[in-house]
Amino acid sequence: MVRARLRLVAALGATLLIVGTLGWMWWSSLVPSTYSVMEMGYLDYGGGTRPPIAGHGMAGHGMTGHGMAGMSGTGHGNGGESRSVTDLDTDPDRPADVTVDLTARQQRFTLPTGEEIDGYTLNGSSPGPLITATVGELVEVHLHNASVPDGVTLHWHGVDVPNAEDGVAGVTQDAVPVGGDFTYRFVVPHAGTFWYHSHQVSHDQVVGGLLGPLVVQPRHRDTSVRDVVALAHLYGGAETVNGHAGHLQVDAEPGEQVRLRVINTDNGPLEIWSGEPLTLVATDGYDVHGPTPFTGRTVDVPAGGRADVLVAVADGGTRVQLTGDVSVVLGPDGARPPSVEQPERWLDRLHYGTPEATPLMRAKADRSFRYDIGHRLGFVDGRPGLQWSINGHLFPDLPMFVVEEGDVVRIRISNHSGDVHPMHLHGHHAVVLDRDGDAVSGSPWWVDSLDVRNGETYDIAFLADNPGIWMDHCHNLTHAAQGMVTHLMYAGVTEPFRIGGGAGNEPE
Repeated sequence: MVRARLRLVAALGATLLIVGTLGWMWWSSLVPSTYSVMEMGYLDYGGGTRPPIAGHGMAGHGMTGHGMAGMSGTGHGNGGESRSVTDLDTDPDRPADVTVDLTARQQRFTLPTGEEIDGYTLNGSSPGPLITATVGELVEVHLHNASVPDGVTLHWHGVDVPNAEDGVAGVTQDAVPVGGDFTYRFVVPHAGTFWYHSHQVSHDQVVGGLLGPLVVQPRHRDTSVRDVVALAHLYGGAETVNGHAGHLQVDAEPGEQVRLRVINTDNGPLEIWSGEPLTLVATDGYDVHGPTPFTGRTVDVPAGGRADVLVAVADGGTRVQLTGDVSVVLGPDGARPPSVEQPERWLDRLHYGTPEATPLMRAKADRSFRYDIGHRLGFVDGRPGLQWSINGHLFPDLPMFVVEEGDVVRIRISNHSGDVHPMHLHGHHAVVLDRDGDAVSGSPWWVDSLDVRNGETYDIAFLADNPGIWMDHCHNLTHAAQGMVTHLMYAGVTEPFRIGGGAGNEPE
């Protein structure tokens, strides 16, 4: 009898311990209805200096806040002064070179195919209008929210804008409510292919079509090469390019050289191939050094990424395939070049092109960070299940990577989560150093969106030359909404915005 009672007491104790532990895990995972991203998680200095911090945490909700409001930097370029993200902006007195008006709506709209879609538009269409500028010009965009109920922002994906212009709700601005307006002003610092999209409830608004292309031309453009933008997007399960399902016909003469600017706006990777020789001339807005034509290879483009390919139009037209169901046909009206099967081999950008002296690739790092992506059981905001983890932690207890202006920064991104993750760092371009220990031997490979597949490890480097608070997240926006979001923070930078709150800011 005594043993039976002891067993019962032990069983009850074990049950209470398990229930109590699960209850504590559930409670500690709850996220407040409003908070600052600077109160999330924990500080990671990457082995560098530790600026003084005045803390104000929210540890009771798993947010081991580091309260940056009192932080004063001691780094290379901030002079010890505290700066708000709103101060990190474009010269207000400089006149605009390019002015664009965009009106955002939630509405039912018709694709070029004739199919009607419930989603979001800019100036009545999706994709929104192409914005073009020349490197060095100041672009001014007036955004008006006519009817997007959750509010809206615009993020300039791949353009290293000043932090105040980054368009992330709750981090660099408040979401623009219905009837509201916001003006973006930024100088385009680099020629290349980019795009813009909402960063408010982005997992819904981007999928729903609130996006558009942005092309920055060099000051001296080769006018003998035709420019064609090919923006790929999935509308309600239908693969499209520039809103067209099937194929996009582009009139071109045999022998003409075409620069096809492919933009992947979806959550998963996109593939490019052709029966004609292709030349990869740019990745994420940066030219490839010493590119050469290739055949029998597939070019992969991460979610959010861009790839510019050069192709000559064949006598019977040229088809460039973008995934299995859509293509761009270059040639005279009526040209129907045959489809070709996707090559089994991939173009390896580690070894494509020719080397070029890049000091950043050889520079000693001032800070080195680890970004280890996993998948484990746990709670996120009270929801149990398999969750994405970063360095073993779950949202919102994630690292805040702290840098100082002028730092050379290295990040080792490892993925053992069972899925591919297109990693996107705002405000900076990084150069790939190696993959799984295999060093780059071709052209420097610059990225702002990088697919890290399951089992892969990448080492990348960038120069901390754009002060602010920057998102560093998975651009599979469903993953981001599930908690795959960290931030890069410069010492001495603060922000006045809040996730949630009266503005209803919800960047992912």
